[in-house]
Amino acid sequence: QVQLVESGGGLVQAGGSLRLSCAASGRTFSSYAMGWFRQAPGKEREFVGAIKWSGNIAFYGDSVKGRFTISRDNARNTVYLAMNSLKPEDTAVYYCAAASRYPTATPENYEYWGQGTQVTVSS
Repeated sequence: QVQLVESGGGLVQAGGSLRLSCAASGRTFSSYAMGWFRQAPGKEREFVGAIKWSGNIAFYGDSVKGRFTISRDNARNTVYLAMNSLKPEDTAVYYCAAASRYPTATPENYEYWGQGTQVTVSS
């Protein structure tokens, strides 16, 4: 069982930066691939990025590539999402998720989800 708690969301102006954190409980965190997803009102959940359990491989959705970076600290049971050059269209609730197998862009492959943290980017 893995419990996930996101933090770090808030209100930021366009062009600004935020770093989200996702703290995990459970001693097996380091064996899980971690993903970030987001969902804006009236829209489907969108893949943001994912990182392998080892932290050496990460990949991103096209809309955030080059602006967002995922990292993880297995000693601290935490995964991060650094967001730069934020745009109003990045406004959404951001969720972290854990997958016991490999990281993917498919939400259905993730077994555990956090409650989400709101990110609002003003123009």
